[in-house]
Amino acid sequence: MIFKTQNSILSLEKLLSLKRPHKPSGAKANTLLQNRWITRVRLKWVKNRGLDHIIDIDTDLKAACLLKDAIKRSSTGFLTANSVSDWHKLLGLTVPVIRFLRRYPTLFHEFPHSRYANLPCFRLTDTALLLDSLEQKIHLTYENDTMERLCSVLMMMRTRTAPLQSLHSLKWDLGLPDNFEKILVPKFSDDFRFAKTSSGVAGLQLSRWREEFAVSELEKSNEKSEMGNEYRQFKSGQTALAFPMNFPRGYGAQKKVRAWMDEFQKLPYISPYDDSRNIDPNSELMEKRAVGILHEFLSLTIHKKTKRNYLRSLREELNLPHKFTRLFTRYPGIFYLSLKCKTTTVTLKEGYQRGKLVNPHPLVNLRKKFNHVMRMGLLYRAKGVNMIPPLNISLDDNIENETEQEETEEEEIETGEECYEETSELEDESDEE
Repeated sequence: MIFKTQNSILSLEKLLSLKRPHKPSGAKANTLLQNRWITRVRLKWVKNRGLDHIIDIDTDLKAACLLKDAIKRSSTGFLTANSVSDWHKLLGLTVPVIRFLRRYPTLFHEFPHSRYANLPCFRLTDTALLLDSLEQKIHLTYENDTMERLCSVLMMMRTRTAPLQSLHSLKWDLGLPDNFEKILVPKFSDDFRFAKTSSGVAGLQLSRWREEFAVSELEKSNEKSEMGNEYRQFKSGQTALAFPMNFPRGYGAQKKVRAWMDEFQKLPYISPYDDSRNIDPNSELMEKRAVGILHEFLSLTIHKKTKRNYLRSLREELNLPHKFTRLFTRYPGIFYLSLKCKTTTVTLKEGYQRGKLVNPHPLVNLRKKFNHVMRMGLLYRAKGVNMIPPLNISLDDNIENETEQEETEEEEIETGEECYEETSELEDESDEE
């Protein structure tokens, strides 16, 4: 169905019936109405130093965890300097991998190769092995939660299939175990199966639709909040759900921005699990649907953030616009786009308060312990490995991440009208393929 416009106002109002796949034919369809055209407003990108700082920390933490998993997978139980020398881009590092490994002697023990004395090798320390055992316990304990998260990701896909390569890139973000395709998938064979994607590559496909999982995080939060009455009205098709907004300083109080967001929020909310094929791809309704998809995907990540390129690899399956990065800069009250660590990372702003995650997943708490061990190694490496104090860590330990900032700092911006009409340079550069 195509919406016709006249004098920038929709003159033709049509009902869109969006049914979830595998839904019984007698189920009531959601009735949505698009009845206005939103004013075009673009906002300048504002650097958020607090979120940039978190991304900086997590980049090294993720690299250390990936190296830990690679050593575990090695048949010899160690990695040589030659084997990891070209991994820095894969790990997202801006320093050589060997230098990175030597920074953290609490995790990686260096020793000479048995046959080649000049070839450095690295194996896991007892502390690293302990942390890994605690991680495996968490994966086992929260296996059903992980299965639900993976099901939800596949349920948003157009063909209910995602390339395995894309899922491997998202393992850290989604909290999947390192060998999820060998352990998790066989355990839930009623929910997942291996299949070829539309492009012919190996993928993971949803075997059955789980209606109980087809509820977005935005719907859940509205149902639990004091706005429960509005949620009930939404379920009966009488109103729309609003996205939480946290604008950078200088934006939220502007009349033009408030008016624009009011119009956007009044558009019907389309669940990311609903079929969107009948919506005009150039309409504002489709734009709100795309914002909802990105909001839900980031909500499913345990750190409430991921790399832009990981989303790009799933763009067609998620039915996102070609230049979907513009949505991040167009809606800075919902998302934050960062260029920290020579990559582009997108963060869901509502997932953080005062520089810390809201309701962190148990894996996130364990990764704080991992980061604590890394910091101890960095602190004592100049004094020698023997000077490092013994580290006794358990799942019950409450180690605060000292590197997290208490507040989310933002650069000040001008509050003049011109701030909202200029196209951000970041937005244009981010859309380049």
